[in-house]
Amino acid sequence: MNRWFSSLSRRDTFRRAGTGVLGILAGRLPFRAAQPAAAGNLYQAIGVRPLINCRGTFTIISGSLTLPEVKKAMDEASRHYVHLDELADGVGRRLAQITQAEWGIVTAGCAAALTHATSACIAGADPEKMNRLPDLTGLKNEVVMPSQSRNQYDHAIRMLGVKMLTPRTREEFLEALSPATAVVSLLGESLSRHPMTLEEMVAAAHARNIPVLVDAAAERLTIPNVYLTKGVDMVGYSGGKCLRGPQCAGLLLGRKDLLQAAWINSSPHHAFGRPMKVGKEETMGMLAAVEAWVKRDHQAEWKEWESWLETIRQSVASFPTVRSEIMQPRGPSNYTPTLRVSWNASKVGLTGGQLVAALDAGDPRITLTGSDGFGPQSETSFSVNPYMMMPGEDAIVARRIREVFSNPPKAAPAEDSAASVQVSGRWDADLEFDRGRARHTLYLEQTGERLAGTHHGEFLSADLRGTVNGARVRFRSSHRHEGNSIPYGFDGTFANGVLTGTVDLGEYGTARFTAKKHFG
Repeated sequence: MNRWFSSLSRRDTFRRAGTGVLGILAGRLPFRAAQPAAAGNLYQAIGVRPLINCRGTFTIISGSLTLPEVKKAMDEASRHYVHLDELADGVGRRLAQITQAEWGIVTAGCAAALTHATSACIAGADPEKMNRLPDLTGLKNEVVMPSQSRNQYDHAIRMLGVKMLTPRTREEFLEALSPATAVVSLLGESLSRHPMTLEEMVAAAHARNIPVLVDAAAERLTIPNVYLTKGVDMVGYSGGKCLRGPQCAGLLLGRKDLLQAAWINSSPHHAFGRPMKVGKEETMGMLAAVEAWVKRDHQAEWKEWESWLETIRQSVASFPTVRSEIMQPRGPSNYTPTLRVSWNASKVGLTGGQLVAALDAGDPRITLTGSDGFGPQSETSFSVNPYMMMPGEDAIVARRIREVFSNPPKAAPAEDSAASVQVSGRWDADLEFDRGRARHTLYLEQTGERLAGTHHGEFLSADLRGTVNGARVRFRSSHRHEGNSIPYGFDGTFANGVLTGTVDLGEYGTARFTAKKHFG
């Protein structure tokens, strides 16, 4: 199992008024999402343990909890039939009113927004072109995305079969723009690292009649929109993160012609985006989340987050060598204050990794981020992001952290660091996945207990680093592909000339491996 892992008052009524989906907000306090007393039983009945989220809006730990207004909108939406094209038109008009964008559509998450936006830039609303995707013969077939913007989520764009051009400099960016360019795609949180300003990139693209798309998935929705006001044509947001709408919904805002084409390229229409279905319930829930966003007291929420972090900070302040700080956000994504606590592991008898494991195994289950230092006198740490915490959880988290600090888990016996085997050489490694097999090649160079070398997959390769302890052999590599990286953590035992063990693939699960020396 992968382990990388208030209060808005309730609305008086849920009205269908011209001013919006939601009723009048009673007061301007931070939100408090009610949690049923038996909420955990639903998951525990199938062997799944709920958790307290102290990490942020990560999809792998189910994003966020929907607001009460969102739940209510989704429930009411589920009780009626509507024509989805008419619903998209009505929601588009209302989103334009709220956000000051030309238009808006609800998508099946921000990744789907990127796919539909790209489809619109390639095929427009022409059904002949739409039905040919991802066959790009005779169509615009390139997307320019500066290397600083490349990320694992741009697979949602690549899936259309486009060629990704990744310029690093101003000159390369300008040279990459051509008649074959369908769209310039940018990651909002990376813009400060680009060699050109956003305005300069937009101007260069527009001079060639090329639209610009920004992925702002985990960012706060700004009104007027910070990207659209600088000339960007479309911007996508996750619905299940900051906005606390449906986890499987997203938002695409921008130029009306492009967004209406994006809608035609998506479900329920029979085009490339047909599998990325968003229902009437998610659509109305997403609209309710946007309605709520403009009424929430964000300043009061911020103060409450800081108070929660202070509660947690104080819980460990008296332990030896502990240092802590509440840090302000450095980028637009997961925009919250964050608590970082560090200490000397040898003085406390606890590492960040041990704390994370103990909290994950405890009751209630708590997930946060921890890191281990190197060496006996090194500093270790944990951090807390309060973004997705609920009222009252700060006291629970503070109590559990203090309990673990007060009674650290016993460390595992130190492993003999002396290597008893020599594994230098070329190895043929057979990896067995849950479905499928692959032959990889390992070049290992051993010096004492240290390993270095290269790891070649069937298509990709990377350096590796690791250790040999007795007959146990461990090493890691990370293979880069497009905007993503594939982690490999080999953990095996050498016996009778063969290495056998498991491979940790991070979010992709685990595999088994058997490696034999290559002769010939």
